[in-house]
Amino acid sequence: MRFAQPLTLQGGATLADYTLVYETYGTLNADRSNAVLVCHALNASHHVAGMYPGDKKPTGWWDNMVGPGKPVDTDRFFVIGVNNLGSCFGSTGPMHFNPATGKPYGAAFPVVTVEDWVNAQARLADQLGIAQFAAVMGGSLGGMQALAWSIMYPERVRHCVVIASTPRLSAQNIAFNDVARQAILSDPDYHGGDFYEHGVVPRNGLRVARMVGHITYLSNDDMAAKFGRKLRNADDYKFGFGIDFEIESYLRYQGDKFSEYFDANTYLLITKALDYFDPARAFGGDLTAALAGTQAEFFIASFSTDWRFAPECSREIVQALVSNRRRVTYAEIDAPHGHDAFLLEDARYMNMVRAYYERIAAGIGAAAAPISLGRAA
Repeated sequence: MRFAQPLTLQGGATLADYTLVYETYGTLNADRSNAVLVCHALNASHHVAGMYPGDKKPTGWWDNMVGPGKPVDTDRFFVIGVNNLGSCFGSTGPMHFNPATGKPYGAAFPVVTVEDWVNAQARLADQLGIAQFAAVMGGSLGGMQALAWSIMYPERVRHCVVIASTPRLSAQNIAFNDVARQAILSDPDYHGGDFYEHGVVPRNGLRVARMVGHITYLSNDDMAAKFGRKLRNADDYKFGFGIDFEIESYLRYQGDKFSEYFDANTYLLITKALDYFDPARAFGGDLTAALAGTQAEFFIASFSTDWRFAPECSREIVQALVSNRRRVTYAEIDAPHGHDAFLLEDARYMNMVRAYYERIAAGIGAAAAPISLGRAA
C-alpha cells in the first residue's frame, strides 16, 4: 500500500512517499474486532505463514504459530503481517529509488526506529479500517514493536503478546550488533552503501555479520548437542584455516545463505533500530513510568536458555506491568534452544500461546470504547 502523506521519523528525517507491503490471513469479522498484528524480527518479513505459488513447503517464518487450527487460529482471527520500512522485502527501503535523486537510497536511507515502524503500521491499520487490534504480537524485535504499540497507541491494543524480547538492549547486545555492522562497513564491496550502482554485493561482510548474529540466537547446550567438537568430513585436524569442525561448516552455511537474500543496508538499519529501542529513556530510565499509560492485557514469554534476551529482561517488563496493576500472564519456558526457541515448536510454549489466544477469542465482539482513526503520527 502506498502512502503519500509524509512520515516524520524519530531521527528528524521525513519520508515523503513510501510503500508498505503486507499480507493477511483469515477473515476480518463484521465489527473488525478479530484483527491480530504480527510484527516481524530482524530478517523476517510480511510473509508470516503459508506458501507462495511454487513453494514446495511453507515458507512463512512463523508458519507453526499462525494458520487454521494453530495457536493463532486464522479460522478465528484476521492476521496481518507488515514488512517494515527499511527492509528488503518490498516495503520502501535502501534498495528503492530516492525520488530526490532518481538513484537507490543506499546509505542515504534515513535511520528508522521501532517507534517509526509502529507509526507506519498504525497508518496501515487506519487504511484497513481497524480501529483496535485484538492483539499485537511479536518475538524478539517483533516483541519490541508490540510493547511500543501498547505504549504509543494504548487504546488500540486489547492484548499485547511479547515473546523472547527485552525493554532495551544490554551493552553486550549492542556490542554484537556493532561488530556485525563493522563487518559490512569494512567490506570493500560496500562502497559506502552505494554498492547497487557498482553491481556488487558486500557478501563477505554480510556473511560475517550473520555468523556473529547467529551465534547469539543459539544456546551453548544446543550447540553442544548439535555439533560439539565433531570434525567435518575428517578424522583429524587439517592444521589450516579452513573448516575443521561441524560448527564452522554450519555457521558458514548460514552466512552464505543469508548473503544471497538479505540487503546489507537493511541489516545496518535494523540492528540500529534494535540498539535505539528504550521506551524508559524518556522517563529517566523508569520502565514502570513508561508503561503507566498502557491499557492492554499482556502475555509475556521468555526461554530459560535465551542469553541474548534472557528471562530477567522479560521479568523486568512483568514487574513494571504489575507495578502499574496491569493484567499480565508470564511464562518462563525451560527450552534448550536459546533465543531461536520462539520460532520453534516446544509443545509447552505452543500450548501456552494457544490457551492465551483462546481467551482473546472469547472476548472478540465485546463492547469497546469507540476509537477515531487517523491518529498515527
